[in-house]
Amino acid sequence: MSDQYQQDPQAGGNPKSGPVKVSTYSHGNVPGVSYRGGYAHSPREDEEQPAPAAAAPRQRAQPAGGTRVMPAERPGGSPPPAQPRPPRGGGGRPKKRRSGFGRFLRWFLAVVLIIVIALVGLAWYAWSRIDKVDAVPDDHGSAVSDGRVFLVVGSDSRSDLSDEERSELGTGTAEGQRADTIMLLHVPSGGRPALISIPRDSVVDIPGEGSQRINAAYAFGGPALLVETVEANTGVAVDDYVEIGFGGFADIVDALGGVEMCLDEAIEDEKAHIDLPAGCQELGGTDALGYARARYFDPRADLGRVERQRELMSAIADEAMSPGTLLNPIEFSRAALSGGNALVLDEGTGPLDMLTFIRSMTKVTGDSGDTLTVPIGSAGNTVAWDEAAAGELWTALREGSEVPSHLLEE
Repeated sequence: MSDQYQQDPQAGGNPKSGPVKVSTYSHGNVPGVSYRGGYAHSPREDEEQPAPAAAAPRQRAQPAGGTRVMPAERPGGSPPPAQPRPPRGGGGRPKKRRSGFGRFLRWFLAVVLIIVIALVGLAWYAWSRIDKVDAVPDDHGSAVSDGRVFLVVGSDSRSDLSDEERSELGTGTAEGQRADTIMLLHVPSGGRPALISIPRDSVVDIPGEGSQRINAAYAFGGPALLVETVEANTGVAVDDYVEIGFGGFADIVDALGGVEMCLDEAIEDEKAHIDLPAGCQELGGTDALGYARARYFDPRADLGRVERQRELMSAIADEAMSPGTLLNPIEFSRAALSGGNALVLDEGTGPLDMLTFIRSMTKVTGDSGDTLTVPIGSAGNTVAWDEAAAGELWTALREGSEVPSHLLEE
């Protein structure tokens, strides 16, 4: 562009008008300016005004050291489509879909929780069905014990058996009730538990009844008099009472699916209604009960029977605490319900006490516990204890120490 002064051609050469400043544009285009003869003039009214150019989009300041590339304009000048806004929460990040394993784990845990709740409810229901008796006295007198002492009794009462059950189990029709099995399970505060058999023909002093076989105490005064008799003749305080009858014993074994017993020789006892071959075998409820009662085939009579009873009781406890029973809801349910129907406990015996009882019974079958019979002085139609050796045994229970090794059976 260059500037010069000249007469305005439209002034008609009127000198009054004077020279005007004229700018000559060699290039470019100024909006709103009309060009005629190379000179810029104000546009005439009859001239078409050019459309104003679209304002260039504003550009944001670019960071130093780099060039920002603007997106290309869309056809027709339409604005670009709006971008979807990220969902609120979570920092704008999309939610992760849970894996199939996560869903399976939640489902599995829910099922396990339901099963656990159901089993706990079942155990509570079974516990509520257990009969309770007032067997253990509040005042033990001079009897003491350290640890926990359970009096375990197998009753030969047939009163709860039908005629068909009596025939099937081979129990006979004897009236009344006696303690067919008497054991003491001693669980010391520290050391090995011991399961001690007391022969039912042991002659002892029964309070108020004089010198009698010990099982007669149950017939005279039930569980309470039997507990009192044991404490009076041993000086050992009894903490818990556990009783099971003929029918309940068979039901528990059947509910557990049987128990495995290994016989050194065949057993045939007509009165016990069993005929078992030698060797290891699974015993059902009827055969297990016959095995616990059999004594006429054995020259040692009741002394041999108490040993078999200890073996069988320990095997039942071991099966009850096995993973196959505890982890199988069906097996656990059957065992819990049969136990609830079969057991009789002292009013002060609780669920935790029974757990201690079962666990200790399983220990005496292996290397973690001991089994023995009260030391015997003489045996025949009746049994007399060895006073000196039996005295050592009772002292160990009173003091909470382990049974002296020389008293244990080989």
